[in-house]
Amino acid sequence: MNNNEKKEVEKTMVSREKMLQVLDWAYDKTLTGLPGEKSIYDLVEDYLSKHDKETAIKKLVKFQITKATTSGFVTGFGGILTMPITIPANVTSVILFQMRMIAAIALIRGYDLKSDQVQTFVYATLAGTSVADIMKKTGIVIGNKMLRGVVQKVPGKTLTKINQAVGFRLITKFGTKGAVNLGKVIPVAGAVVGGTFDALTTKTIAQLAKKTFTEVGIDMGDGTIIDKKDLIL
Repeated sequence: MNNNEKKEVEKTMVSREKMLQVLDWAYDKTLTGLPGEKSIYDLVEDYLSKHDKETAIKKLVKFQITKATTSGFVTGFGGILTMPITIPANVTSVILFQMRMIAAIALIRGYDLKSDQVQTFVYATLAGTSVADIMKKTGIVIGNKMLRGVVQKVPGKTLTKINQAVGFRLITKFGTKGAVNLGKVIPVAGAVVGGTFDALTTKTIAQLAKKTFTEVGIDMGDGTIIDKKDLIL
């Protein structure tokens, strides 16, 4: 490996590491809330106090799509500015905004957001793909348990590998031209991102979240279900 290749590898590793830090930061803020925003628990409690589970999810998703279209992702997320990682504000805002929606859907269906497995699947859903697809493309295997049917638990080391693969996938998704992919560059002050992109991607991810976090268990996307018993509150 020559020096240029080494630099590219190091650059990718650093980028992936930063993306994982952003994901962890966003997940923490999803659970605890940001200034001016409810914690995910308060948000879900509010919806469930007025609707049954499935109606609550429909209302939540509809509101999120409307919010994405009309106000962009930066507005309302003041805590974004205090994030210690140097990643474009529009990228971190998209991640946080959509992660809250995914986590809310999982929580409404009874999943424990403090579970490492649930956290990993929230990350994977954010990347817009199934974990099975990520594992297939990166060569990650659970072992003999990786058969169609029900598995009790995904090993911790496998979760780590999946998280890393998701981080890399998100880097590819946003890329070095992430601001272009998202419609417009958003100044820190907060202009609106391209509304069409926001609405379409938010709707697509919401649909994937509903398919992933089922009433039976987490659907890995290939017919394999992770038993919900170990993942519920």
